[in-house]
Amino acid sequence: MRKMLDRLYQVSGAVAAIFLFCILLMIVIQMVARWSGVVVAGLTDIAGYCMAATSFFGLGYAMSRNSHIRVELVLSGMTSDRRIAEIICTGVSAIIAAAFAWFAIKANYISFVLGEKSQGQDEIFIWIPQVAMSIGTLVLLITLLDRLHACIKSPGYDYKDLPSDVVRS
Repeated sequence: MRKMLDRLYQVSGAVAAIFLFCILLMIVIQMVARWSGVVVAGLTDIAGYCMAATSFFGLGYAMSRNSHIRVELVLSGMTSDRRIAEIICTGVSAIIAAAFAWFAIKANYISFVLGEKSQGQDEIFIWIPQVAMSIGTLVLLITLLDRLHACIKSPGYDYKDLPSDVVRS
């Protein structure tokens, strides 16, 4: 199970990186098109969708790598109640992420049923870019539940024991 979760986080981070690269490609395409006098309709909207996809797919990966801003200043001053505070903070975060995922999926479904289209020149079905938001929030929820489980299960749990992009073993 651990390997599967780690793989999910890595795939989510890789997908975020791919969408980030797509933004770069669209910027380059727009620059070349502008220099050559060609109009490429809809690339600005698609770049915006890619930016949202990058952000949402990156949420779970960043959490699994300790890259999110935390309440470390408050938690570092605690001694005996630190583990309880960590469980409460992670639990509340998981509840918020669950609500976000629920409403993201619900909005995605409603957009699909209504056949809602974007208002740009490209008229993309809006549920297509919303899928990234739904999947990204689900991965974030899974990451938070994974962290909550580790915190509850291990009395000596410290989030610093998890892999970090800054400090690698």
